[in-house]
Amino acid sequence: MNAMIVKALIMAGVLIAGTLVVVKQMNIDLSDPINAITFIGAVAIAVLAFGVAAKYMSQMKNDTATGELAEDNWDGIGEYKNELPSGWAWSYVGTIIWAIWYFLAGYPLNAYSQIGAWNDEVKASKAKFEKKFKNVDKATLKDMGESIFLVQCAPCHGETGDGLSGKAHDLTHRISKEQVLSVIKNGSHYFKYPLGAMPQGLAQGKAAEDVAAYVAGGLKGDAPAAWGTCAGCHGQDGTGNGGTAPNLKAIDATLVNQVLTHGKKGSIGAMPSFVNRFTPVQEKALATFIGSLQEQK
Repeated sequence: MNAMIVKALIMAGVLIAGTLVVVKQMNIDLSDPINAITFIGAVAIAVLAFGVAAKYMSQMKNDTATGELAEDNWDGIGEYKNELPSGWAWSYVGTIIWAIWYFLAGYPLNAYSQIGAWNDEVKASKAKFEKKFKNVDKATLKDMGESIFLVQCAPCHGETGDGLSGKAHDLTHRISKEQVLSVIKNGSHYFKYPLGAMPQGLAQGKAAEDVAAYVAGGLKGDAPAAWGTCAGCHGQDGTGNGGTAPNLKAIDATLVNQVLTHGKKGSIGAMPSFVNRFTPVQEKALATFIGSLQEQK
């Protein structure tokens, strides 16, 4: 046997022996299939790496190129029409076979996973939470909503919900005159209510101003003539026709759900979707707390 190959195998043996010492010191249980497969793989890699490297280093040192040259060449440098080395070819095929075995049998894709276990635990925890707080009173909902708001919403809307002095939406009131005018001018397609997107330009000039003032004022007093167009979707009382369009009087649970699900464009950037982040009870709690901010004002 070539001296270089012998040396390589000795080096592989030393590496394997060192690995065994580490395994023993760390009390790794080789009876566990995953640990055993990992150790066998390490041994195979060590033997193949040193053996193959020594073999080809020896060939490069001692062998001479033979065979039929290909017709093409690059600056006088040609290639031989030699077959692939059998060792390389069989290693390639073996790797493919091992990969198929690994995914289907050795460690199948439908086997236990930490992510799957975590998702199952979260799902079970949410179900337990929903059951516990299913019929909770308004005061508890408000306190729960405040905790959620301070963590998830306050960074943009401020701790008091004032929108950080106009930088984001002020949640202490439903909507301002400027916001109503903006929606009338540009339309709205963010909330995905059953009645669909609101088209732009439904009112112009003084008519738009009158509607904006009426909505921002809480829909109190006599409605302007142009309000009839708005009432077709939002209802004569502006509460959104049973959730089929946005409620213009208050930030209700339906509106909170739509915003959390779809997000919206804001003054300091787009608000991301929070879909599946909260349970139904948590969404109701958040809506209850935001509603209390408007009541305080």
